[in-house]
Amino acid sequence: MLSHGQVWTAIDKLAERYGLSASGLARKAGLDATSFNRSKRVSPDGRQRWPSTESIAKILTATGATLQEFVALADPNPSGGQATVPLVGWAQAGAGRLFTPDGMPAGAAWEEIEFPDFSADKVFAIEVSGDSMQPLYRDGDVLIVSPTATLRKGDRVVVRLANGEVMAKELKRRTARTVELSSFNKEHEDRTVPMTDVSWMARVLWARQ
Repeated sequence: MLSHGQVWTAIDKLAERYGLSASGLARKAGLDATSFNRSKRVSPDGRQRWPSTESIAKILTATGATLQEFVALADPNPSGGQATVPLVGWAQAGAGRLFTPDGMPAGAAWEEIEFPDFSADKVFAIEVSGDSMQPLYRDGDVLIVSPTATLRKGDRVVVRLANGEVMAKELKRRTARTVELSSFNKEHEDRTVPMTDVSWMARVLWARQ
């Protein structure tokens, strides 16, 4: 697993590679300019603060760097920066018995893929099937998702309903009673779903296309 210092080192080196300061890299990625300031890396009481997986995904998208390049910047001689995560098929995601109550795949009978281990959240991978999520996600794309990550308006999410239906949408609004979801594909309707019908909802952290 990458250490706290290694992750921040990789961010600094990525900024340097593109002739940017840490603040400039944050702005380039559409983040708050202070997101990567040194004062944000340790709390006043000395606790380590980690950048979110989402913010790392945004800086990689903004610069065109790959996850492998990021890990190499963190540790030029890696010896364990990668972790394996379960890979679930879209149809398998609809099988409720294969998941724990918190939305993680149960058991060990899954294929696995490698993913840099810098997330404090529980994560798994799910392979997209069909064309209902085009043009954002296409058949065969792999989404890294977390059912434990904090959700905010505008996040891309994968939702499993109690009836076994699985969908990828944008989180428009969530209340104690309902969740409103916007479709990526305009040929498919937006949805408003009672929270009692939601088995789990996982935020999309990364898409491998």
